[in-house]
Formats: sequence, structure tokens, C-alpha cells
Amino acid sequence: MNKLAVYHISDIPYAYAKNVNTLTIRIRTAKNDLNNCYIYYKDRFGDESFIKKEMYLISEGELYSYYEADLSVAKNRYKYIFELIDKNNVSYILDERGFRKSTYEYIDANSFHFPYISADDVYNENKILQEAIVYQIFPDRFFKGFNKSNPKTISEWGDENITFKSIFGGNLQGIIDKLDYIESLGVNLIYLTPVFKSTSNHKYNTCDYYKIDEIFGDKETAKSLIDKCHKKGIRVIFDAVFNHSGDDFFAFQDIIKNGEKSKYKDWYLIDSFPINQEALNYYTFANNISKMPKLNILNEEVRNYLINVGKYWINEIGIDGWRLDVSDEVSHSFWKDFRKEIKSINKDAIIIGEIFHNGFAFLKGDEFDGIMNYTFKNACVDFFAKRIINAKEFLSILSESRMLYMNSISNQMWNLLGSHDTKRFINECNLNFLSMKLAIVFQFSYIGVPYIYYGDEIGLTGEDDPFNRKCMIWDDSKQNKDLLDLYKSLIKLRKEYKSLVYGAFTPIYYEDNLLIFKRDLCDESILICLNRNEQKIYTKLNFNINGFDLINNSSFNVSKLENINFNPMEYKIIKLK
Repeated sequence: MNKLAVYHISDIPYAYAKNVNTLTIRIRTAKNDLNNCYIYYKDRFGDESFIKKEMYLISEGELYSYYEADLSVAKNRYKYIFELIDKNNVSYILDERGFRKSTYEYIDANSFHFPYISADDVYNENKILQEAIVYQIFPDRFFKGFNKSNPKTISEWGDENITFKSIFGGNLQGIIDKLDYIESLGVNLIYLTPVFKSTSNHKYNTCDYYKIDEIFGDKETAKSLIDKCHKKGIRVIFDAVFNHSGDDFFAFQDIIKNGEKSKYKDWYLIDSFPINQEALNYYTFANNISKMPKLNILNEEVRNYLINVGKYWINEIGIDGWRLDVSDEVSHSFWKDFRKEIKSINKDAIIIGEIFHNGFAFLKGDEFDGIMNYTFKNACVDFFAKRIINAKEFLSILSESRMLYMNSISNQMWNLLGSHDTKRFINECNLNFLSMKLAIVFQFSYIGVPYIYYGDEIGLTGEDDPFNRKCMIWDDSKQNKDLLDLYKSLIKLRKEYKSLVYGAFTPIYYEDNLLIFKRDLCDESILICLNRNEQKIYTKLNFNINGFDLINNSSFNVSKLENINFNPMEYKIIKLK
């Protein structure tokens, strides 16, 4: 047995309270290294014998296997040890000190301990989020409704000569006007990029956190949008930029005016006075973006101001949560305070962080409910679009990412294929819609929350910013109806079959271009087959398939070890009987 690969700590995600009466334990080993994995557990103060329970394989990557078990004892005080049996049937005991041969004399004090499950240690998973289908809207480019404050300088709708400063006039009334379309898709959560007063088209340089930008409308229009969405069963979350403000934000303007005498001088990270926006003697977002000065989140006045902003829009117009920009550059202590305050006024409020990398440090249950899952997006680009990794490598990337989190958090990750910060997925696919369809089927059948960037559903194209932010196409004759129908079908299936939301994810077969996996929940099993190859593939499985093809609406029955034919770039979603 490869002892170096074995890892466990009594902390998230290897030990955590699933609920007030259940402890989830996870352990990592080398891949395919064990015949069996057991856990022995009992009350940490009890005199009774240990209870033996088998741990089950829940995930495998290229290097590691992961086993898991749920434990319960009467008073929620746990001690436990592991027994690992290798391929030679040699048994090893693992306790807090390390490995012991199974023949050694057990010393109780060396057990792993999870001292007590307190009610406030339990992460309250967000079922609303787990069952969501997200639709992201970039307001300036979605639809232009009536607005008495339309800007004077505005580009013609659909003009593809886009610049970073182009304004097309899309607004909140435009979203209201198209709510029937959004409802027809089947999505139930709208994420709006920033709508607060700002000088840019993207609004990520906030001037006033308490005012809707006039180009988009006003507070009354925003409330009307929220109310109409809620009547259709659609939730809405806003985008907040708390890492930095715009340089025209009142506090920064006061510092420009009054220098070191400004009462807001500690609201930002300033090297020297007076402010010099050419020499940049202050911290900014990214590299030297003078119009986005970085806020000093450790300042108590700044913290209170921003937390109050978060609460204001929930109380004032009833938004359903926040997506938080550049969240990994804001302190953990602030997000913990932010979460407590937001959840105190709406326990179901959704809190999502923008993080382009592993977000483990922010996803222990006391900060965010999930993040924008760029690990998922990048893996899909590499497997489905660029084809630079095979199915085994693809699954390994996703497995290792998933094992960083509690299971409930994995169910809440926003699984995007693209956003306003990346080129369109169809462009990553070199406009190969068959490749994109395979990725969409996987997106809607994998663990986590499917996420649609406006326009993807009708085949809107776009390279990097600003071309990934084109105007939505409303001319039916120019929309990809085949793609749109696929999105609608997959959304309907995900709502109908809860195994696609909550079911265990089990890879069945994978080679270079063919990926077959199952989602299982109670008596419901869905088999998903994806052939990335541009040629027909034949394979055999070591079990009978007796099911119904949910895509082609036909029976699908194959005997054990009988050839299964997969057409080029084909996908199948089969409900097993």
C-alpha cells in the first residue's frame, strides 16, 4: 500500500457535520490501492466497543481514490480510526499518530476525534440554489426597452463594431419585456451583472451603490423586475463590487479634494498624498487600473458601509442574493460578517463568489454558498472544445476539484461554460455546434448548478472581451433553434429527474473520446453517454441496459457485453428501468 498517498484530517472536507445527527468522514488513498476500507467509531466518552462500518468509494482521479461514510452516535461526540486492507489483504490501522499493523495493541487516546456536532457547525445547504438553472444577463446587451433616460451616444443594436466603451441601451425594462422568453427557457435564477450608477457599460466601477444607473432605469423599475420575476418563480441576484469602487465614488473624490485631511483617507490603500492618478500612488483592481481604486476592507467604516449595501437591496426591492466580484481579494473575516448579516434577513439568500481558481478557503460553510466554477469551465474547454485531454484526464480534473468541498457545496457550484469574462464557448469550439451540444449535455447532467450566459442558447458567438458581449439576437430567423430546443429539453429533464440534481455521480466507462456515467438517487438511475469522436464507436459494457432514451423518446435495451454503437458526436440520456 502506498502510505504516502493516504490523507485524512478531522476538518472540512474530510470530516464535517452533514446534519446535527450525522458526521461525514472522507479519506484519500492511492488509486486502486485497496480491497476494502473500514472505519471504526463510537462515542468518544463511551465504554462500548467500536462500531465497524465499510466506507464506500465516492470518487477517483488520476492518482487518488476517495472513500466516504456517514456516522451517527447518540450524543454526537465521535472518536474513530480507519482500517485499510491492501491488494495483498494486508490490514493497516490508521489513527491520529499514523499507521499501525492490525496486530498492534490499540491505544484509545490515539483515535481521531470530532469532539461534538454543535448546531451552528452544520452548514445549511441551499436547496433553492441546488435546484437552480442560472441565466446570466449583461443588461446593456440583452434588450432595449423604453427608458426616459436613454444615453445620447448609443450604438445601433446589433452593431458588431464593438469597442470597450460601446453602449447599446439595453436596460431593466428590456429584461421585463423579455420575461416570457426567459420563462419559456425554464430557468429559475437570473444573475445580473452590476446595475448601479457607473460611467462604464459594464458597471464594475461603482459610483453609487445605492442608485440604479439611469441608463438601466431606476429603483422602481428594478423592483418591478424583481416582483414580476418572483411571480414567474424566477429569483434574481445582483452583482456587487466590494473589492474596489469607481474613482468617482464619493469617498475617493473626497480624498482627491482634501488629501490626507480627508475623513475617508483610510477607506483606501494609499501610499502617499496627494492622490496622483497618473503615477498611481494607491492600490487598484488588477494592474494599474486608475479608475478602480481598491477599498480598504479592514476599515470598520468601509465594512459597515458595504454590508449595509448588501442588506439594503434585499430589504428594499427583494433581490434574492449576491454574486460577489473579485471575492478572493477581499478578507475572509469580511465575508463571514457579510454572510451572517445577509442570512439574518433572508436565510435563503444566495451568496456566490467570483473566483477563477480553487475556492476551498471560501467554501467551508461560513462565507459563500458556491463560486463560479471556472475549474469546470476550463476542463470542458479542454475536453469538448480543444480536445487536448482525454476522458480519463477530464474526469480526474473534476474529481480532484469536487473532493475539495463538502458534498452540499459541490451541488451548489455554478457550472458555467462561459461568461462576460471569457470568449463564448461556441468560439472555443471553433463554431462546432456538435462539440458544444456534448458539453451542454454534460453540464446539465453533472453535479452542480447549470449556468447559461445569455445568448449561448441561440448560438450567439464572440471572441474575447468586448466581442463576447454582443447584443442578444431577437430575430428568430437568425437564432439556432436546434440549440435552443436542446437547452429547453435539458432544463426540463433536470427539473423532472432529481437524480440529475442530487444523484451520486458514477463513471461507468471512459476512453479517449467516449464517456459514460450514471446519476443515481434512490430507485432512479440515469445513464449518460457522450461520444466526442467524429467517427462511430463500438463498445461493450459488463451489465444489461434496460431503459428509455429520453432524447429520442424510444426504448433502449442492450444485453451484457453486447456491442453498443455510438454515432459520431452522439449523446444519449437513458432512464434505466
